[in-house]
Amino acid sequence: MNTLIVIVGTTAIGKTALSIKLAQHFHCNIISCDSRQFFKEMTIGTAVPDKDELASATHHFIQNRSIFEEYSVGSFEKDALTKLNELFQKNPIQIMVGGSGLYVDAVVKGLDFFPDVDPEIRVNLTQQLEEKGIEHLQLQLKQLDPKTFSTIALDNPHRVIRALEICIGTGKTYSSFKNKPKDPRNFNIIKIGLNADREIIYDRINRRVDIMMENGLLEEARTLHPHKQLNALQTVGYRELFDFFDGKFDLDFAVSEIKKNTRRFAKRQLTWFRKDEDIIWFDYADDAKNIIKTIEEKL
Repeated sequence: MNTLIVIVGTTAIGKTALSIKLAQHFHCNIISCDSRQFFKEMTIGTAVPDKDELASATHHFIQNRSIFEEYSVGSFEKDALTKLNELFQKNPIQIMVGGSGLYVDAVVKGLDFFPDVDPEIRVNLTQQLEEKGIEHLQLQLKQLDPKTFSTIALDNPHRVIRALEICIGTGKTYSSFKNKPKDPRNFNIIKIGLNADREIIYDRINRRVDIMMENGLLEEARTLHPHKQLNALQTVGYRELFDFFDGKFDLDFAVSEIKKNTRRFAKRQLTWFRKDEDIIWFDYADDAKNIIKTIEEKL
């Protein structure tokens, strides 16, 4: 039967390098489910695989969209499943890699169904965000849906607005639509997780940010600054530099905030993935041969 090998873990843990080794071993393609690497204008700040890495294996969903396009997790689910059906006709083993837990789940489990609501609700909430700030929306969510308030990434305006528009538009909580039975996938799934001690993860994150700055992240962010309101740019690494451009703090502090917020993001990633009992965990420094052996025993 067709099998999708899924590689997950925190940012900067080494998922790209492992995915390439596996793709070369199994002679297959790589589906990227990093929700920010979709966008062609965001290269340095999203740690897009470099030219050599992209040439080492065939990748899909890397810089295939523009920040000026609306691209939802639901759209990605449909596109990824279509691409997988095409790839499985050539090879019964394929690989998916990424640290965006929601996007991983969309492909391997399917998304929850949410009814359509009046689009004016989102327009109004977006206006409130601009005029009153994210804290105002967070307070509304806490009152309307405490369960969702305690589980989503509250610093992500898109997620907060999405939950609020469902609450307001349906009169029911966002959480009440979650975790309903879904159609099973027509392929097997093997999930591989990479992990390390917290100090190692944090050190890798700090070094990656320094490398991004050396490689031109400041200049990349400067070109995107005029479009800072776009959803795709509500992203760690860009938001902090936008605040620097806006005079809210100096560059050294902006860089320290990128590191701090990326570490927080990694912590949330781990919390998400640790809930999944199907993930087989390996240390980030484990030899790929050991991981390949484990996968082959599962096939």
